[in-house]
Amino acid sequence: MQPSAALNRISPSPTLAITAKVGALKRAGVDVIGLSAGEPDFDTPDFVKEAAIEAIRAGQTKYTDVDGTPALKAAIVAKFKRDNGLDYGISQVTANVGGKHTLFNAMVATIDAGDEVIIPAPYWVSYPDVVQFANGTPVFVPAGPNQNYKLTPEQLEAAITPRTKWVILNSPSNPTGAAYSIAELRALGEVLLRHPQVWVLADDMYEHILYDGFEFATIAQVVPELYERTLTVNGCSKAYAMTGWRIGYAGGPEWLIKAMGKLQSQSTSNPCSIAQAAAVAALNGDHGFLKTRAAAFQARRDLVVGMLNGTRGMHCPKPEGAFYVYPDCSGLIGRRTPKGAVITDDSALVTYLLDEARVAAVPGVAFGLSPAMRISYATSETILREACTRIQEACAAVA
Repeated sequence: MQPSAALNRISPSPTLAITAKVGALKRAGVDVIGLSAGEPDFDTPDFVKEAAIEAIRAGQTKYTDVDGTPALKAAIVAKFKRDNGLDYGISQVTANVGGKHTLFNAMVATIDAGDEVIIPAPYWVSYPDVVQFANGTPVFVPAGPNQNYKLTPEQLEAAITPRTKWVILNSPSNPTGAAYSIAELRALGEVLLRHPQVWVLADDMYEHILYDGFEFATIAQVVPELYERTLTVNGCSKAYAMTGWRIGYAGGPEWLIKAMGKLQSQSTSNPCSIAQAAAVAALNGDHGFLKTRAAAFQARRDLVVGMLNGTRGMHCPKPEGAFYVYPDCSGLIGRRTPKGAVITDDSALVTYLLDEARVAAVPGVAFGLSPAMRISYATSETILREACTRIQEACAAVA
């Protein structure tokens, strides 16, 4: 028996592969610093943990409604209204096994063979693979550092064809941290209003991790005319440091939410009942800690951006949010390592940094825009300073 055609259209996640390699090196006693994982180093808040423990004690350990308990759906509805000014009913929201699952449900439930999905590059690694699994066609639009890693209205207009079904907008972005302003979203929305066949998947997973007073907005909020063809996606993983709890959620038109629920009923069924109870507490609870954590991330961002911009061959834009930087590494391509190997591309550079500096990053090729690399600064300033010092020394040593 051979793997299915659908499976052959996708590849394993490169970010998870590198994270696994770092784990193996650490278990072998190697002094390696992993900056590849998209995971906050902060712990899940205590009040969220307590809600989960109480749910266990109360016997909330049975099956739930397929795409979320009534309590969680009510919390999601309240969150969208409170934070985004979006009015959804209970039948317009869904809870899933993480944001990746939300994306998967949406694409598989709506894409037919040949449908196109516009994906600005650099992109989160799962976007194109999920589209391809659903037998769709990713249409990549490069958005480099010269345009702050953001799609322009002109690029969007040029990429749309009669086969375009979705455009994916991730703000703040994984892997760059770039975020769209209200004005930028409005300009993109004006293009989309001219193309009523195109839907928008707004991936807002890093909504609460913003810097320098940047004002977050999501496209259905800025351009209300797009409300009926927008799926607004979010989750608990990043803001609440709940990556392992696996709760993503979304709001959108009732028919789409129902279609996603139908798919979920025949795949995972409900998210973990305990994790759902924890998510209710997270969404409804005191959010004062979010600003404290964002301030810590901002200090880390400033440290990493400053040190990378002081590194030979690198240029690192300053992101508006998330906890990643995406330095351009073109100044290092074509140079030779002390052992005589040519740094042919960003994959070779990342391999060199791992082998010689013992620092793990993810090459830009994984995100569709090279030469660059993604560095996560979701760790302590002490570790980040050491990692960047190692990177500086390794880059200074190339010829």
